Amino acid sequence: MFQKGAKLYGIFKNKCPQCHNGDFFIESNMFTFKNVLKIHERCSNCHLKYMIEPSFFYGAMYITYALTIAVAFVISLMGYLMGLSFIGVLIFISIILTILSPLSLRLSRLIYINIFVHFDKSKSVDN
Repeated sequence: MFQKGAKLYGIFKNKCPQCHNGDFFIESNMFTFKNVLKIHERCSNCHLKYMIEPSFFYGAMYITYALTIAVAFVISLMGYLMGLSFIGVLIFISIILTILSPLSLRLSRLIYINIFVHFDKSKSVDN
């Protein structure tokens, strides 16, 4: 499941969706806020152009929305089980979503490009 060739490998390892070798984001640390969404123009291995068309990653907003709703649901359930009040749950959700926002934004871009670009074993270094 997390081996080269699997979509999850490219998503969670920050790799090119086509060859799974080149890095997708310029900065590997997601908490470097200045560069949190900066991507390489092309893959260093297979030269895939990451920005497939102008404004390509606008579609990733929908994935970010879905991830945020899923996390908020789980957090609200946890808050409810911990006995927090409604306001306490809202504060808990706000804090966790703020901390996880760089991860959510990055994951959504990686998921979105992996929907359209598929792994090509012939482009991978480890043929």
